[in-house]
Amino acid sequence: MPKYIFVTGGVVSSLGKGLAASSIGCLLESRGLQVALIKLDPYINVDPGTMSPFQHGEVFVTDDGAETDLDLGHYERFTQAHLSRANNWTTGRIYLSVIEKERRGDYLGKTIQVIPHITNEIKEAVRSVAEKDKPDVVIVEIGGTVGDIESLPFLEAIRQMGNEEGAGNAIFVHVTLVPYIAAAGELKTKPTQHSVRDLREIGIAPDILLCRSEKPLSRELRGKIALFCNVKEQAVINAQDVDTIYDVPLAFHEQGLDDLIVTQLRLESHAQQVDLSEWRKLVATVREPSAGDTKIAIVGKYVELEDSYKSLREALTHGGVANNLRVVVKWIESEELMDDDYENRLRDFDAILVPGGFGKRGIAGMIRAIQYARKTRTPYFGICLGMQTACIEFARNSCELKDADSTEFDLETPHPIIFKLRDLVDVEELGGTMRLGAWTCRLAPGSLAQEVYGGADEISERHRHRYEFNPEYRQRLEKEGLVFSGVSTDGKFMEMIELPRESHPWFIGCQFHPEYKSKPLKAHPLFASFVRAAYENRLQSETTIEKNGDVELVAPDRFSATSGD
Repeated sequence: MPKYIFVTGGVVSSLGKGLAASSIGCLLESRGLQVALIKLDPYINVDPGTMSPFQHGEVFVTDDGAETDLDLGHYERFTQAHLSRANNWTTGRIYLSVIEKERRGDYLGKTIQVIPHITNEIKEAVRSVAEKDKPDVVIVEIGGTVGDIESLPFLEAIRQMGNEEGAGNAIFVHVTLVPYIAAAGELKTKPTQHSVRDLREIGIAPDILLCRSEKPLSRELRGKIALFCNVKEQAVINAQDVDTIYDVPLAFHEQGLDDLIVTQLRLESHAQQVDLSEWRKLVATVREPSAGDTKIAIVGKYVELEDSYKSLREALTHGGVANNLRVVVKWIESEELMDDDYENRLRDFDAILVPGGFGKRGIAGMIRAIQYARKTRTPYFGICLGMQTACIEFARNSCELKDADSTEFDLETPHPIIFKLRDLVDVEELGGTMRLGAWTCRLAPGSLAQEVYGGADEISERHRHRYEFNPEYRQRLEKEGLVFSGVSTDGKFMEMIELPRESHPWFIGCQFHPEYKSKPLKAHPLFASFVRAAYENRLQSETTIEKNGDVELVAPDRFSATSGD
């Protein structure tokens, strides 16, 4: 029978409940236990697919095509759990399921209520994952903050589950805040006390407290929290700010969190001695990489909120770890590249990446960045929209199709290089209607893409897009040198493009999102190769500068993108 860990949050949002749940999963796996993770989100959207990145951050896509909360990305990066639609439920999806059952007559004329019908649906969703995956431990994170109206049905459901599963089979972990008041020079425990009080009022008594803080908690403070919150002192864990998220499992382990959980869930006979040696090496490399660093510019639309590209940022870190490098990322708002000085803004970077996005805003700036990368032989990586804009740039500037565009940006373009997915031509709904999830791609023999993937003939990657490359223009672009190095197995979709290596050292675009499958201990090959190319470009530039003794003498076309092809 699986054990359950319920993770809740209090005081404020964005405390890192997802990282806490992921780190607990990481620790339990390091002790030989199998874990499953579930995120329960209180918002009424059926899924986050139609939500603005500025409001909700990144949408993480699973193999089965589910558009999910970004915390599922943390779950997959920190553990070996393979997640699906079943691992993320929202209020909207729960209510939709109950209403559909009511319309079918499944409830036999009963009055449908939050208790028991909604709470039973939530419990059924959690237990279905336990039945399917048969893990030793199921970790369930409740989104939102204790005290929110929206999360009450979820909290009531896990309260019931705690009683039903019984002592030793379920525990409650509460993530809370111990703020530092600079004017007083003190850490304050009162917000944590009030948060736990709110939780206890609805019938949940936390077994473990993870206390977020800027500064370390003294023994005295931990004792005070334990006294007023009715937990043991060793169950008050200091979740202090760290310089890398990958240090969180180590910090928890040093305070005995995994021992505490194993004991409270009575898993001593199943749990092995902890082995975090690989994780320690990872953190050491992130902090002090032996090979140096490389600078990469990310030219995007949502750079004001880094969570919009959370998986992407972590995948670049993984690529750096694979090469013993620190990846220094500079976020550039694409609209800022529309002045005459845009080349100078891009000149100091070893590589350029254009990520995914939707809508016309900022496209012209992306195209400028791509043209600069192509002409100066700066390594370029285009993901989803980044591949589409690379095709548009090549069509306009290499194929003399001056008005080439995407129908997403210009419905009247005479050269629709990118157009709406043929399967979606008459589909008007936006939610869940894109090309989503894992699709197989066949790689061209001898291509850079095939080399990057270790000689593989076929790969499987996750997608999230509503527009595609128009195959009618394939021959025209191929004639001018663009290589279509990845195509769907049915030949319908162009999945990867690249420039020949004799004309550019590393220029790849992909329609899929490789960042979703990158892990800290197993970097995605595209990111590992891209970071290596960036570093090699830096070394080559430095060597050329040393040889010529004057930056102005360095390969003129390396620094100017305005000259002709």
